[in-house]
Amino acid sequence: MAVKSAARAQASDPGQAVEQKAESGSGWYSSLARGGLVAKGISFGIVGVLAIKLATGNGGKATSRQGALQTLAQHSLGKALLILLALGFAAYAIWRFVQAVAEKDEEGGEKGEAKKWSKRAGYIGRGLIYAGLTFSTVKILTGAGQQQSQSQKAHSTASTVLDWPAGRWIVGIAGIAIIGAGLWNLYRGLTRKFEDKWRTGEMSTSERQWGGRAGVAGHVARAVVFGLTGVFVTKAAIDYNPNDAIGLDGALQKLAHASYGAYLLGLTAFGLVCYGIYCLVDARYRDASVDRSHSGHDHHDTNRPLTRDRATHLAHTR
Repeated sequence: MAVKSAARAQASDPGQAVEQKAESGSGWYSSLARGGLVAKGISFGIVGVLAIKLATGNGGKATSRQGALQTLAQHSLGKALLILLALGFAAYAIWRFVQAVAEKDEEGGEKGEAKKWSKRAGYIGRGLIYAGLTFSTVKILTGAGQQQSQSQKAHSTASTVLDWPAGRWIVGIAGIAIIGAGLWNLYRGLTRKFEDKWRTGEMSTSERQWGGRAGVAGHVARAVVFGLTGVFVTKAAIDYNPNDAIGLDGALQKLAHASYGAYLLGLTAFGLVCYGIYCLVDARYRDASVDRSHSGHDHHDTNRPLTRDRATHLAHTR
């Protein structure tokens, strides 16, 4: 009777049921997270492979993920993979939206409340990006006209916003925010902070070693791309020239046209492939629970640098 009563109570409060799944990181919530991360990794891997082919003179192109998906649609079995990617992108978006709802204030006070809402804003932002990517993928599948490149969209968006009151400030702040995202990726990569979300006790030594290396290279490559994008969006605001704004494809093209461009593009593209591999490792070993109660390193983890966070963790667990 008690079990039935609990089940009825859970069914009568779907919001509570969602929060419970998010807190435990299990069931459909875990499936959304892992499926979304796989799709994310594959999409970055395709962008990286196309850029590597361009850098080595074997065709390819410097493109965004939307452009990579359009290229994929031209190949045999491409549409089948696009359907799976669309489902994965949608899963990622839903996962991030649920994270935003389930995020808790663990610290209390004004600082904890501000941290909770900043995390929620980040989750919603990422969810919206992947909802847009889902929509773009569906448009490619249905053949709904030629898609604009990411840089073309950046030009048109910057042109519209620059005409608004305080438009230059808005575009400039957006550019600085993108640079900030690049610096955050650089920090996460160099400190290997991304490993804090892994259930490392389930990983072999080689998986942790190579997964960590892929994560470092991938985050550094993302830092380069975000940094370039942010600099040129900021330049668009300063010069009042929307054509200066660029997207991922524009950032890769800037690298290709720079001195030693083939080498710079090749290294960055290799990093994006590494980021794709990191996402696949993340999908397998990520602690998807909201409070990450199952993540962390065991006492014998000697393969990761002793950062301040890890030192504190080890001190508390000994």
